[in-house]
Amino acid sequence: MLKCRDVPAEAEALLDGELSLGRRMALRLHLFMCGNCRRYLRQLRQLLGAVPHMHGDASDEEVDKVLSHLHDHSH
Repeated sequence: MLKCRDVPAEAEALLDGELSLGRRMALRLHLFMCGNCRRYLRQLRQLLGAVPHMHGDASDEEVDKVLSHLHDHSH
């Protein structure tokens, strides 16, 4: 069974289209049961959708900081 701590890596792989059917089903089952992780995935999608519309490129450090903040507040 997938745990909340596993969701960030799985969510990134899902959004990158890199999850196998089994891993995708495990993630969907977890998301069905966990509102916090559903919120995390929704926020990640919104963030990634907004990035192309930002002025200038974000540094790797800025991106890591935002993802860390989202991860810390998803539980």
